[in-house]
Amino acid sequence: MSKSISQYWVRMLINLIFSISHLATQDLMETQEEVKEEGVGYVVMRNLFSRETGFEMRTVKKSRETSLRESAERLALSRKMHEKEEFQKKMNPDSLTHPPEFIVKPRGQTVWEGKSVTLHCTVAGWPKPCVTWYKNNVLIDAKAHPEKYFTESQYNMHSLEIKNCNFSDTAEYRISALNVKGESSAFAPLIIKSDFKLFLFIFCSDGYSPEYDVTFNTTIIDKFDVSFGHEGETMSLGCTVIVYPTVKRYQPEIVWYRNGVVLSPSKWVHMHWSGERATLTLVHLNKEDEGLYTLRVNTKSGFDTHSAYVFVRDADVEEEGVPVAPLDVRCHDANKDYVVVTWKQPAVEGSSSIIGYFIDRLEVGTHHWTQCNDTPVKYARFPVTGLTEGRSYTFRVRALNNSGVSRPSRASDPVVAMDPSDRASGPSAPWTGMIRFTEEDPTVGVVPGSPTDLAVTEATKSYVVLSWKPPIQRGHEGVMYYVEKCLVGTDTWQRVNTGMPVKSPRFALFDLAEGKSYSFRVRSCNSAGVGESSEETGATTVGDRLDLPSVPGPVIPIRNTDTSVVVCWGASKEVKNLVGYYIEVSVSGSGVWVPCNNKPVKGTRFVCHGLNTGDKCVFRVKAVNAAGYSGSSAESEACIVQASIGDTPPHSFSKLLPPTGVTLLERVRDYMVLGWQAPAKTGGADIRGYYLDYRTVKNGVTSKWHEINLQTVTGTSYKVTDLKENVFYQFQVRAVNRAGISESSIPTVPLECKEWTVAVPGPAHSLRVQEVRKDSMVLLWEPPTFSGRSPVTGYYVDYKEENGRWRCVQERSTKNTYMKVTGLQEGVSYRLRIHAKNVAGVGGPSKETDAILAETRPGTNEIMVDVDDDGVISLIFECSDLKGDSQFVWSKNYKAFTDTSRLTVQTSGGKSRAIFNDPSLEDLGTYSCVVTNTDGVSSSYTLTEEGLKRLLDISRDHQFPIIPFKSEMAIELQEKGRVRLWAEVAKFTSNCQVEYVFNDNIIREGKKYTMNFNKTTGIIEMFMDSLEVTDEGTFTFNLVDGKATGRTSLVLIGEEFAELQKKSEFERAEWVRRQGPHFVEYLSFEVTPECDVHLKCKVGNIKPATEIAWFKDGIEIEEDDEDAKKIKKSDEVLTFDIGKISKKDAGVYEVKLKDERGKDKTLLNLTDAGRTVLNAVFRVIANSSTELKVMSTEHGIILYSFVVHYIEDLRIGWLHKESKISHSDRVQCGVTGEQLWLKINEPTEKDKGKYAIDIFNGQGSVKRVLDLSGQGKSSGVPTQATLQAAAIAERNRARVVGGLPDVVTIQEGKSLNLTGNVWGDPVPEVSWVKNDKPLLSDDHYTLKFEHGKFASITIAAVTTIDSGKYALLVKNKYGTEAGEFTVSVYIPEDEAEKKE
Repeated sequence: MSKSISQYWVRMLINLIFSISHLATQDLMETQEEVKEEGVGYVVMRNLFSRETGFEMRTVKKSRETSLRESAERLALSRKMHEKEEFQKKMNPDSLTHPPEFIVKPRGQTVWEGKSVTLHCTVAGWPKPCVTWYKNNVLIDAKAHPEKYFTESQYNMHSLEIKNCNFSDTAEYRISALNVKGESSAFAPLIIKSDFKLFLFIFCSDGYSPEYDVTFNTTIIDKFDVSFGHEGETMSLGCTVIVYPTVKRYQPEIVWYRNGVVLSPSKWVHMHWSGERATLTLVHLNKEDEGLYTLRVNTKSGFDTHSAYVFVRDADVEEEGVPVAPLDVRCHDANKDYVVVTWKQPAVEGSSSIIGYFIDRLEVGTHHWTQCNDTPVKYARFPVTGLTEGRSYTFRVRALNNSGVSRPSRASDPVVAMDPSDRASGPSAPWTGMIRFTEEDPTVGVVPGSPTDLAVTEATKSYVVLSWKPPIQRGHEGVMYYVEKCLVGTDTWQRVNTGMPVKSPRFALFDLAEGKSYSFRVRSCNSAGVGESSEETGATTVGDRLDLPSVPGPVIPIRNTDTSVVVCWGASKEVKNLVGYYIEVSVSGSGVWVPCNNKPVKGTRFVCHGLNTGDKCVFRVKAVNAAGYSGSSAESEACIVQASIGDTPPHSFSKLLPPTGVTLLERVRDYMVLGWQAPAKTGGADIRGYYLDYRTVKNGVTSKWHEINLQTVTGTSYKVTDLKENVFYQFQVRAVNRAGISESSIPTVPLECKEWTVAVPGPAHSLRVQEVRKDSMVLLWEPPTFSGRSPVTGYYVDYKEENGRWRCVQERSTKNTYMKVTGLQEGVSYRLRIHAKNVAGVGGPSKETDAILAETRPGTNEIMVDVDDDGVISLIFECSDLKGDSQFVWSKNYKAFTDTSRLTVQTSGGKSRAIFNDPSLEDLGTYSCVVTNTDGVSSSYTLTEEGLKRLLDISRDHQFPIIPFKSEMAIELQEKGRVRLWAEVAKFTSNCQVEYVFNDNIIREGKKYTMNFNKTTGIIEMFMDSLEVTDEGTFTFNLVDGKATGRTSLVLIGEEFAELQKKSEFERAEWVRRQGPHFVEYLSFEVTPECDVHLKCKVGNIKPATEIAWFKDGIEIEEDDEDAKKIKKSDEVLTFDIGKISKKDAGVYEVKLKDERGKDKTLLNLTDAGRTVLNAVFRVIANSSTELKVMSTEHGIILYSFVVHYIEDLRIGWLHKESKISHSDRVQCGVTGEQLWLKINEPTEKDKGKYAIDIFNGQGSVKRVLDLSGQGKSSGVPTQATLQAAAIAERNRARVVGGLPDVVTIQEGKSLNLTGNVWGDPVPEVSWVKNDKPLLSDDHYTLKFEHGKFASITIAAVTTIDSGKYALLVKNKYGTEAGEFTVSVYIPEDEAEKKE
C-alpha cells in the first residue's frame, strides 16, 4: 500500500514538472538563439530522472516527548531571532541605516497572451537597496533581452514590464531588495491566458490528451531561414509541420508572430495551412514588415516554434540622392477634427541630411491625396487639423532633403474623426418597452462654462499643441471652442481661429515666432453665445523641447557565422522617447556605409546578416527619436566575417583581448621562465588558461611558430624547458575562455637562452592593480623567480605619469608583495613597476603596467563593517555588476586565507559577507575582496586595534541592548491643574510594553490615573487630575521590548513637590475663574512716546450684559464724571487715559466685571507704583532728547537740547570735561518749555572741551555730548569779537517784519494794493518777483519804497493773468529775506455767464 501511494505521488510530481518545463522551455522574444532557464522545476525533474528505478520511503518514528521538545526549541529559537531582528531595526548605531522594506508589494496578475503587463512595487531602505527581478528564482537580465523586459527605478518605485506575454511567461516573479543591512523579497504570480483552450495542457503536463487518448508529437521541418527582400516584392515564409499520430478531423492551431505580436490576415498578410505546410505570404513588402517572424504550432499536447529574421531592403530611389521613404505611420489621439500623425525616420537620408517631412491625407472613398503642411516639419510627429467629423482618413509621409522628395511611405490604417467618448462607448441598452418622460433640461440655451485643465502638450519650433477638458456647463447642444494667444509682456489677446471655431478639445497653433514666449486660453461657445475664458497657461517658449539623442557608446562586433556578425553597443545616455537604433556596416577601407536594418531596433544588440564571408567589416550605430538622428558612434574595430571559435557561441560575450607584458623572469642553460599580465578585458567570462608559442631566431631569420603546451597554463608564469643553450627564442601567449581563444600577444624580443650570472635579483612579475580610486590604487606582484646570489630582502615601487619620469613611491623598501600607492591626482594615468633587492643590490625593473587612470568609477562600493542583532561582527561587500561566473575572493593582507577557523565567508547574490568567528587581536590586518570576471571591482578594509575595540563595544551593546529615551521623564501642569508625567522613547518595536510604578508599587489605570503609550510617536504619558499629599514620592516607567529594557524615573519630594502642588491648585482656581467674565491681562500702565500715561487691561469671556465698572480710591466713576471721558473700550481692551501725569493722579484704580456667570476684579495702586510710573516717564523723556546744539548770542553761547515733555521731578545734570558744572552768574542752566539749556556768558579758552547733558531715565541716564575743543575752523568756543559780530549781524540783517498776507483773493477788475514793513541797517534794497521773475514798475504795476520802512505794490485792474506766487525781496550786507504771498483772481458767476 505504501509503495503504491509513493508511486502515485511520483507520477503527480512528474506531471507537475512537465507542466513547468513546457511553460518555460521557449522564449519567443529571443532573437535567433535559445535560452534555457534552469529553474526549480527543471532541477527537480533532472534529479528525478537521474535516480535509479528503485524508490524507497523511510519513516523515522519519534516519541511525543522528543517531538514536543524539538518543536519548543525551534519556536524559542525563532522567537529569539525575530526579536533580535526587530530590535536591530531600531537599535542601530547609524540611525540612517535600515534594511529594505516593501511599502507596496507587487500584485499577482492574469493577462491575455500577446498583451504586456507591468509589476509595480515600492521599496524603502538605506543605503538605497539594490533591486533584482527573478523569474522562478532565475535572474532576469533586462539589458540582454530589451525586447522582452524593461525595468525602471525612480524615487524608490520599481517596475518590471513584460512585453508580448506568452505561455512561457507564466511563472512566479520575485523582486529582491538588498543593501548592507539585509535582503527582503516579495512575490507575484503571473498567469497568461490564451484565446484558445489549453486547460487540458495545464492539467495534463505530460502531453497526454484525454480528449483524443493520445500524446501529440510535433516536428517542424523545411524551416524558413533568415530572408531578404526588397520593398514592393512578395515574400513567402513556410514550414512543413508533422503532427504524430494523425487523428482524423484534428488540426493543430497555426499562429504567426512578428516581433512577438500575433499577426492577423489583411491585405498585406496572407496565411495558409494545407494540413501539412504552414505558409505566410507578405504581399508588397514594406519596411514595416521587417522583424523576427515566429511560427507557433499549438496542439492538445503542447506547442513548438520556429523563428527567423526577415530583412526588407529599400526599393531603388527614382532620383539619385533623395532619401528613402519613412516608415511605420500611425495615428494617435484622434478627435472630431484633429489627429496626431507619427512615423519613424528612414535608415538612409540620401546625399544630404533630411530637411523635414510632408504629411499627406486621403479621405477614405476618394483617390486624391492632400498635403497637410506647406512647410516641412523636422519632428517625426505632426498634429493634423481641419478634419471633417465622422469621416475616415489615411495618412502617408514623405521625406525631403536637398536632392528632392522621397517616395511616400505605406499608408496608415484608417482613422475616424470623431469624439473619443463616442468611439469608446459600447452597445446601447436593449428596448425595455417603457417610455419615460422627463422635464426639459434647464441648461438648454445657456452659454457654456469655461474649459478646464488647459495645458501645452507639445511645443516645437514649428507648432504648439494645446489640450483641455470640455466645460461642465454646456447644455444639450454641441460645444465648440475659440483659442486665444497673448505674447508674454503684453496685455493684448488675439483670437487664433476667428473664422471657424474648433470642435475638438485639441488645437495646434502654427506660425508662432521662434524664441518668443506666449500664453494661451480657450473659450467655449454654442448658439447661446461665447463663454468665459479658461485659466491661461504659463509662459511657453516656442522651440524644440525634445533634444536629439546622444551618440551611442562603443560598438563591439563579435564573430557569429560565415555570413553574420553580432554587434553590441552602449546605449545613448542622454535620450528621451527613444525610437531605436540603426546599424551600418562598411567593408574596411571602402568608405561605403550600408544599413544593416531598415527598421529601428530597441535593444543594444543586433545580429547583422547577409555579409560576405572573409570581408573585414567595421560597424557604427546611430540613435533615433522624434527629434531626429544622433551622431554616428565611433567606428568599431574591424571584424572578419567568419564562424566564431570556442566551444560556446561567442556572441554571448564581448571581445577577449590578448595578454600583455610578456617578460623574461629567469633563464638557465636549458630553460627560461616567462611571465605576463592577464588580458585587460576578459570578454565577460573567466580566463581558463593560456597557450604559449615559440620560434627560433638566427641571423634575423625566424622559424615557424610551435606550440609549447598542449594543456592550458592556469597561472601567469611558465617554465619553458628543453631549450638549447646560446640559441635565441621569441615567445607569444594566447588566452582562452568560454568566448574562445584570443589573438596572440606581441612577440617578445629575441631572448638568448643562457644562465644569468648577476648577483642582484631578477624582476618581479605578475603585476596587477586593484582598488583603483581617484587618489590611490593597490599594486600586487609575485617575487622574482631568480633571486640572485642571496634571498630577496625587499622591494621598491616606482610610478610615473603617462609622459613623466619615474619616481620612487617609498624611501625604504618593503618586504610585502603589495603596496597601496596614495597621493595620486584624479584623472591622470599612471604606470607602475617593481625593483627587487637583496644583499648584493637592487635588481632591474619589472615590466611596467599598462596606463591606469586614477578615478573612482560610478557605483564603486567599499567594504562595510556590520554588527547584527546578535552582536556578530562581519565585513560586507556588494557588487551589482556580477557576471555568470563571477566570484567573491576574500584575502587577508592580500594573501589567501589559510586559517578558515578565524573567518566564515557567506555569499548570496551580489553580496558577500566575511564573518569573524571569534574577534581578537589575531584578526588585525587588511582584508580585501576582489570580484572576478568584472572590470576591476575590488575593495579593502583595514582592521586596527582601536577599530576592533569599538566594534566589540557595539557588539556587547547589541547582545545586551538598552532601550534609549529621546526625552527622560518630565512633568508639566495642564489646564485645571491636571498633572502630566511623560517621556519619549527613541527606538522601540511594536512589542514594547510599559509598566507604571509609584514608590516601587505597580499602578494601573483607574479614577486617579490615566495612562497612554503612543507607539506611533513613542510618547509615554500618565495623567493625574490633581496632586494630593499621598502623591509625594518616585514615579517610574519600566519598558520591556524583547530582551531590551529601559527605565526612566522622576522624584517629587520636599519643597519641589510642595511647589508643584501649589501651582496645580492655582491652575485649577484659575480655570474656575475663567469660566465667567475675567481679566486676561490685569490692570497695568503704559507710557506713550508723547509721555501720556494710559491704564489698560484685557478682558475675556464677556457678554453685552456684563457690567464693567471703574473705581478710583474706592469711588465708582459715574458716566457724568469728568474722568468718565478718559475711559475707552476697544477689542476687549479697557483703557483709562490719564494724560500727562501729575500728583493729583495718585490713587488706587480698580476695574470690576460682573454678570450671572461670575465676577472678577483687578486694581492698580498708582500711589505705591508712582515711582515706577515716573521712572517710565523719565525713560521716555530721556530717550526723546535731541543731540546737543550750540547757539551764539551777543553775550556768549547757549548749549541746548529739546525733549518731548518736561516735569519738575526730572533730574538733569550738565558736565564739562566729565566734571559737573558749578552754577554762577557767568554759567547758568535752566528749562524753557521743552528746551533744556546751558548759557555761558563771555566764554574763554578755559571753556573749551566736551560738554554733556546727563538726563535721568528711571534707572541710569542718557547722555548727549557736544565737543567744543576747537580743533576745526568752525568748531570750538567763539571769541568775544566773534560773538559781538554775530549779534550785530543778526540784529541788523534785512528782513520783512510784517504787513503781507499769505493769500490774497480778489475779483477780476479790482485794484490790489499791498504794503510790507521792512527792517534793516543799513536800509535794505527792495525788489518784487512774480513766479520767480522780477517785476518792474509800469502802468500795470506800481512799485514804491518809502521812508526806508514801507514797500508797496499796486496792481491796477487785476485779471486772471495776475494770479500767481509773489515775493518781496529785501537785502543788505548782513543777509537776505523774502516775504511770500499768493494772489488768486476770480471771475463772478454772472460775468462768467456773460462771457459764455
